[in-house]
Amino acid sequence: MALKSMTGFGEGAASASGMSVTAEVSSVNRKQLDINVNLPRNLVTLDALVQSKVRAEFSRGRVSGIIRVEAADGSSGSVRIDEKLASQYVKGIRETARKLKLADDLGAEGLTRLAGVVSIEQESLDTDQISSVLDEALGKALKGLAKMRATEGKALEKDLRERIALLDDGVKAIRKLAPTVVVAYREKLFQRLEEAGLEDLASDERIVKEVAIFADRCDISEELTRLKSHLAQTRKLLRSSEPVGRTLDFLCQELFREINTVGSKANEVEITRLVVAFKTELERIREQVQNIE
Repeated sequence: MALKSMTGFGEGAASASGMSVTAEVSSVNRKQLDINVNLPRNLVTLDALVQSKVRAEFSRGRVSGIIRVEAADGSSGSVRIDEKLASQYVKGIRETARKLKLADDLGAEGLTRLAGVVSIEQESLDTDQISSVLDEALGKALKGLAKMRATEGKALEKDLRERIALLDDGVKAIRKLAPTVVVAYREKLFQRLEEAGLEDLASDERIVKEVAIFADRCDISEELTRLKSHLAQTRKLLRSSEPVGRTLDFLCQELFREINTVGSKANEVEITRLVVAFKTELERIREQVQNIE
């Protein structure tokens, strides 16, 4: 089963009993599940229903949205104008304008912008009646969101598989070069000592001991084994039907730790170059993993 992204959008609509409900939801990446779906004020009691439906569908991401409820004729409430308050505004503004010798340019449009003059009275709704309609509309929106997250997840999975293959190639190249590090060190050591006039170096216990210490210090076989194991686990997780974003992020951290150790222990120019390339590609993988559910 393909991975699921945390990015997507969905919308849905439903109507019954003279009421129409529309729902729009979108999501972005988050470490936890964060739900913020706005309901009309007179339907806040249905927030638990909304929360429950979202949690049943998703486990991570910030899910935002809005739900609108309208009557069949398209209205969602009635306009109320406070004439008494408007009259007080007009009287006070005009008196102030005369005192300050300002033009009396107060019009109806400006009056509607004053606080409290115009308000929308929402019609009372039967929550029991509207809940089934809301449930249907939200279900459609969440289904659309899930579909988009799944589609995005497939693209992420394809990209990750290609990048993991590059990391595999890097580990193989480092493993191939690893044995040559000690050989090269031994040859350079012998060359410098010979240039210094020393002879019969191969039988000198001090030289043999120095080479052995160096070989032990730069041994990266354990790190390479763990890198291979972590990459195998990563590929296995890409086939999982469960949310794996957190686990993939942890594996990325472990891969960074192991490859850093390889870079510090293997004192060789070509291996250092391969380590840098590995870390660059791994950072790209980690950026992608941040958006996986």
